[in-house]
Parts: sequence; C-alpha cells; structure tokens
Amino acid sequence: MMRIAIVDYGMGNLHSVAKAIERLGYEAAVSGDAAGILEADGILLPGVGAFGDAMEQLAASGLDGVLRQAAGSGTPLLGICLGMQLLFTESEEHGLHEGLGLLPGRAVRFSPEGGLKVPHMGWNRLQFKQPEHPLLAGLDEGHVYFVHSYHVQSEREGDLLAVTDYGQPVTAMVGRGNVFGMQFHPEKSSELGLALLRNFLTLVESGATGQLSKDG
Repeated sequence: MMRIAIVDYGMGNLHSVAKAIERLGYEAAVSGDAAGILEADGILLPGVGAFGDAMEQLAASGLDGVLRQAAGSGTPLLGICLGMQLLFTESEEHGLHEGLGLLPGRAVRFSPEGGLKVPHMGWNRLQFKQPEHPLLAGLDEGHVYFVHSYHVQSEREGDLLAVTDYGQPVTAMVGRGNVFGMQFHPEKSSELGLALLRNFLTLVESGATGQLSKDG
C-alpha cells in the first residue's frame, strides 16, 4: 500500500488535509517522525501561521533537513499554503527568513494599494500556465480557496504551473521535478481541490514525478 506522510510540525491544518486524502480512497499518516517521513512514498507539507515560526519549528525538530533529504532523493513533496512558501529560498514576513531552498524565490507581502484587502481571502480562479502538466491533467481552470497575506515571487518562470489574479498575477501552483506547491487550500476547494490532490497522489503512485533539479 502506498505510504503518504503529512508532516506534523505543529503548524499545519492536518486534520482537514488527512480527511481529504481519506475521501480520495487513500491513507495518510500524520507524522513528525523522521524515519516515517523518509520511508513515505509521498509527502504533504501543510502550513498555517508565520513563515519564520514554521521554519523554527522545522529546524528544532530536524525536519527541515529531513524534507531536504526526501526531496533530494526523489520523493514527491507537496507544500500547501504556507507549506508552499516554505519550499522557497526565503520570506520577508516579519523580517527576512531562510526557507527550505528547494525552489528559488521569495515570499513578499501583498501591497494594500489599490484597495486590495490583506489578507487575500476567498475564492479565486486558477489560470493554468502549463495545462499539460500531470498535476493539471484532465482538469479545467476553476476557483479555489485562498487565505494568505504573502505571496511567492518565483525566480523561474518554468516553475509556475498556475497563477491567479489579485490585482496582479499571483503564484498559485508551482512544480519542478518531484517538488510541488499549492498556495491555496485544496482540501477546502471543493471538487477542483480534491481533483488536484488526486492528481498528486496518482503521480506518487506512478513514480513518474522525475527528480528535483536545482539548475532547472
């Protein structure tokens, strides 16, 4: 049976993510155990709260190194909401903080200029940048649920799978090799969100995600 690990570092919406995986007919173990995470066939990294606090929690438990090791070895890894931001180089949230560094880019705060509400909260339409990507296979563009005050500025156009519009193009989905991210909450995004999670699990099952390459 396929082993899916949901990383427990004290800052994720673990219950709702686990329930969504169960609805799709899979089993997921919520775990903060390094060995269990490294033995998993696929890893989900949810996150809510502040970037710096999350990285402190990961570092204190040694899970930052575990996630880098797992990603480097080819294990499919999906970051959700804050978890997606943690995949990147750094964040400007409450000072400059180093991330996992798996993908190049920085999380920056939305500007309230132009009447934009911060945080960005609600349903926004995805615009696929790479509709042929396996994570988007068989899906149509639709609305998903966002809650965030910071957004990622990716340094590589090729890492962008989908964007949304919130006064500017906002990074909504990323992917390179075996590392993926969704800025929105797929577990709260109705049928499209579940379909995206299903596509990730199908990729894990098939072993067809490829390998993370730092130079693209």
